[in-house]
Amino acid sequence: MHRLSPADELAEIRAEIARLKAREAMLRTIFLRQPDAQRQGRWARVEVVETCQKRFNPALLPEEIRRDPRYQDERLVQTVRCLPAALNVTVRPGWPIRREGAAAIH
Repeated sequence: MHRLSPADELAEIRAEIARLKAREAMLRTIFLRQPDAQRQGRWARVEVVETCQKRFNPALLPEEIRRDPRYQDERLVQTVRCLPAALNVTVRPGWPIRREGAAAIH
């Protein structure tokens, strides 16, 4: 069995997460736009719940307060990015996992 480097494994995990998030967004849209969509499955049931929440919106503050440095701070932000190792990299065989047939099952 071929072991992946941590960099390659992280890139593949992120690609799979992106695929799952896209599928989740598609299904969420179906449930929000189609009230008659099938919401009962074998192991789970979907319900749409509406609530009203109060949220702080700094854009509603006066411009002079938003620009005032007394109300700003600086933070160190560390980002881990996944980039191709070379320009002519071929994707690992069998990746990303394709599950189009499985979508029909669920």
